Amino acid sequence: MVHELLACHPGVGFISNLEDRVPGVPPIARRSANALYRRAPASLRGTKGFRYAPSEAYRALAREVSSTITEPSRDLLAADAIPWLAGRFQAFFATRAAAQRTPVFLHKFTGWPRAGFIAAVLPEARFINIVRDGRAVTASGLKTPWWRGHRGPEQWPWGHLPPEYAAEWEASGRSFVLLAGLGWKLLMDAYASARDLVPADRWLDVRFEDVLADPRSCFKEMLAHMELEEERSFVRALSGTRFAADRGEAFRQELGPAAVELLERSLSGHLRRWGYS
Repeated sequence: MVHELLACHPGVGFISNLEDRVPGVPPIARRSANALYRRAPASLRGTKGFRYAPSEAYRALAREVSSTITEPSRDLLAADAIPWLAGRFQAFFATRAAAQRTPVFLHKFTGWPRAGFIAAVLPEARFINIVRDGRAVTASGLKTPWWRGHRGPEQWPWGHLPPEYAAEWEASGRSFVLLAGLGWKLLMDAYASARDLVPADRWLDVRFEDVLADPRSCFKEMLAHMELEEERSFVRALSGTRFAADRGEAFRQELGPAAVELLERSLSGHLRRWGYS
């Protein structure tokens, strides 16, 4: 949601889901991604059925760069920026940014931060880290078809559990709820480390729950971090968006008291560190 709203700003370029899915999209479609998106009817910018929207472009990245970018078993660091991979990654974004001619080119990654690698290849890059309550992330992840934790950590995309996390999982009777929570802890550890690899003025942490509670202030802060001013069409898009702040505690009903208690015992330190009670 944050990604798609930021893409409504006329100063932001991005890769569309059309370009991700269809190799060889005509140059005009690539060049006009922002204008097409802002002018698309609401029915094409929804969340169901056929839609036109910004994309994480994992298919295109795998095709044109490498699956190392899209499916790493650990975070990508500066040492991974070997000339072959770095050159392909830089060219992938540089050609699209040049075609769209916007002040900012925006891209969203989920999972590993990849900030060490990205900063090594694109040293001017700025980062917005959207943080979400680990309990809500756990409840959400368990409902998705792409969560593979039910096969154990040997089959999921985050690599082996660190010994202390593996011991937690075994002590829980190999709870899938706890395993999903441990995945969140593993990634949050990576984000805490990644933040130290980037100059402080190029990194911004934003809690998703704060966006839901006060979207105007949070988006203003994010735009400032991107060195963009608020713009009328963006404000209209923001004003027309419904933010369901009441979903913040939905994980309690979705997981049940016993699972929430197990999860909170494990996540308490990380939750406090990122500002959650």
